Amino acid sequence: MGEMEEFEQVKQEPVPRGIGILRRRGIFLLPNLFTTASLFSGFYAIVQAMNARFEIAAIAIFVAMVLDGLDGRVARLTHTQSEFGAQYDSLSDMVSFGAAPALVMYVWALKDMGKLGWIAAFVYCAGAALRLARFNTNIDVVDKRYFQGLPSPMAAALLAGLVWVFDDFGIDRELWLSVIAWVFTMFAGITMVTNLPFYSFKEINLKKAVPFWVMLAFVAGLAVIALKPSVVLFLMFFAYAVSGYILWGMGKRARPAV
Repeated sequence: MGEMEEFEQVKQEPVPRGIGILRRRGIFLLPNLFTTASLFSGFYAIVQAMNARFEIAAIAIFVAMVLDGLDGRVARLTHTQSEFGAQYDSLSDMVSFGAAPALVMYVWALKDMGKLGWIAAFVYCAGAALRLARFNTNIDVVDKRYFQGLPSPMAAALLAGLVWVFDDFGIDRELWLSVIAWVFTMFAGITMVTNLPFYSFKEINLKKAVPFWVMLAFVAGLAVIALKPSVVLFLMFFAYAVSGYILWGMGKRARPAV
């Protein structure tokens, strides 16, 4: 039987109703393109780390974070939100902000520590998985002003910033650097699964008119980042990672929404 005959036979067979509904429903292209690009950036970071190109790997994780922030906003602005998109985004985040940073850190500085090294990488990876699972299940019951635990993109950016800073300055990966990498990896992994409150910035309305000085401040911020991107970005995300402990000390809590 030839290929065309097989095609005709399959074509004539009745399609189950449920499958037909799924085919007609389809998926929204635009937001999922951003999610796919974020997934690619995370995968690319892993590949570059395996090739010992750590600065490029770190930048790829930052790119993944930017793209991840855009896909949800694009979906809301274009009214193309879907359950498929939400699930796809979560799986993409696990690769880009869970597996990729853990593997980059392991290849960069942790592998020389033996068991302690891969254990730290696993703690981070597991922390990201647990953080994403908790976020997906608590998204409708937690105060939207605060995240519960350090968001996985911010944790990934913290580790990527650390790699970028040391690689940018050409610092050799000695034992003391492995210790620093181990501490930061464990810190990020554990902080993701805590109940510490981290400001979500969801109250900022991008559609609202703002004073002219806000645009000037934004331009000034870009100029500061351009002076030394690796250092400025690392300090920004380190400050955010510490802010949860400060807010907790001030009595703030990521309470259930009322």
